[in-house]
Amino acid sequence: MTAKDPRVAEALAWLERRGSQRNIAGMARYGIVSDKVFGVSVAMLQQLAKRFGRDHELALALWDTGWYEARMLTAFVDEPERVTAAQMDRWARDFDNWAICDTVCFHLFDRTRHAWRKVDQWSARRDEFVKRAAFALVASIGAHDKQAPDAPFHRALKLIEREAHDERNFVKKGVSWALRVTGRRNPALRAAAAAVATRLAGSPEPAARWIGKDALRDWAKLKFRQRRSVGKKPAGK
Repeated sequence: MTAKDPRVAEALAWLERRGSQRNIAGMARYGIVSDKVFGVSVAMLQQLAKRFGRDHELALALWDTGWYEARMLTAFVDEPERVTAAQMDRWARDFDNWAICDTVCFHLFDRTRHAWRKVDQWSARRDEFVKRAAFALVASIGAHDKQAPDAPFHRALKLIEREAHDERNFVKKGVSWALRVTGRRNPALRAAAAAVATRLAGSPEPAARWIGKDALRDWAKLKFRQRRSVGKKPAGK
């Protein structure tokens, strides 16, 4: 299947009809900027994805159009079991904002058999959104795979601490996301993550210090909410 597939033209026409300059401006305010963008919401993209269903070849053709929304659509259309390591590298190099990075990682890449290998590889890359993708993958796996063993998350904590010095906004926030989710998985990982966060919070480097404090605040809020939930009386009592 190539970009000549009639469904690609159908998808682009559908997106163009529903795009708006107002949405484009709103996206830009949140740092979502791309060279080719229609201005269509994720909710609408998911509607279109349901029409097409899962189709790996269609996803490849949609990505090759270069349109932001067509690429976002691939996260809901591609087949995780057919995604290759080379494809992941190629697409990651095309990431040009945090939204496409996080959506593809959260809805597609984390379900592939290559995910942890890409965490290791991408965490050492210089490109801002490729590096962010490494930590978005950790967070995505942590949120979705409840049966995943602790060992890869312990390895990820070492990468988190290693890369916490990166002051670029989207990398810093990605590292924090990975740390926070890892610490929410179970008591053992919470203890390991808390040790990392405490060291980072005491760092002289601003980015590392921010990441450590952000994680510690997140867990403190979670603990507070849990205590309030336990303390609430059942309705009618």
